[in-house]
Amino acid sequence: MPPMAMTLRTDDQLDAALTALAEAEGLSRQEVVRRAVLDRLAALEHRQLVEDSAHKNAERWRDVLDRLGSV
Repeated sequence: MPPMAMTLRTDDQLDAALTALAEAEGLSRQEVVRRAVLDRLAALEHRQLVEDSAHKNAERWRDVLDRLGSV
């Protein structure tokens, strides 16, 4: 898929932070934004998997958890 253009509006605080991070990591500002978005999506997807697993296992082990809670 070819790259797509996008305009990112920043304020002074974000602009300074983006520049500092890019310089510290030796990356372009574009790459810093790209990685931040992809990292955030990965974290969101991971959190959803953990929540789904917790709900599934809570349901599966509900009787045991109820008994443990009443000891």
